[in-house]
Amino acid sequence: MEVAEEVTSAPTRRRALAAGAGLALALAAAPAAAASPRVPRGHPRMRTLHIAGDSTAAQKYADAAPETGWGMALPFFLHQGVAVANHAVNGRSTKSFLDEGRLDAILKVIRPGDLLLIQFAHNDQKVTDPTRYTEPWSSYQDNLRRYVAGARERGAVPVLATSVERRRFDADATALRTLGEYPAAMRAVAQQAGVALLDIQELSLALWQELGPETTKTYFNWTPAEQDNTHFNPPGAIAVARLVAAELLRTRVLAPRDTRRLDAEIPAGWITWPDADPHPEENRP
Repeated sequence: MEVAEEVTSAPTRRRALAAGAGLALALAAAPAAAASPRVPRGHPRMRTLHIAGDSTAAQKYADAAPETGWGMALPFFLHQGVAVANHAVNGRSTKSFLDEGRLDAILKVIRPGDLLLIQFAHNDQKVTDPTRYTEPWSSYQDNLRRYVAGARERGAVPVLATSVERRRFDADATALRTLGEYPAAMRAVAQQAGVALLDIQELSLALWQELGPETTKTYFNWTPAEQDNTHFNPPGAIAVARLVAAELLRTRVLAPRDTRRLDAEIPAGWITWPDADPHPEENRP
């Protein structure tokens, strides 16, 4: 049962920053994965981090504001030598993203030394939708291996990220896992393939627990019109992007010179939404 009281007061930015900073410090102290890949020597000065994912990461437009994908906030934590190309699209799974040729489109432009960050699970869970559903220990893993192989064949660095958790609490205000066996299946692929893993599920779950049922409402897309426990508003997207950047540093996918502001306050006002989606049909859920 989800706790669903109304918001009585907004959290201060200081409290939110402290929660995120505590996790960032814990990440910095953790040992790096032994199999973490390194960017090849001789790569161009400007690299691109390509995001393949779903609506939790995707670019949002003015008609969806204040909904915000964490990919929109990730550039705030990366130096100018690392660009972000956000290919994430609402409603996609590992399967539908592949079937629509979206991975192929990334592989046409990805360059040696670039990064391909892969985050899917929310829509892979949709068992009643054959266009999106995958079984975690078979088709989901097979699809992830295709993303990994495609990046490596082009000299790019694949990175797997377990999906960010939804906002769900039980009656005792305990943050709950909602992603089934998909995160474990991704962890297994990362270990088998020697791919860096960003465990965003566990980190986001810990952050939601730290913030609690009331404060998390100010991180998710709770508005007078809807109570959305999956997608973020600007503070939530910034918090998750901070986790992603800190994990990229911890796993040594990125070097300290590639990241910035990991412990700094990021104003929600830095988030902006373009007026219109240039490809509304292609990007519909």
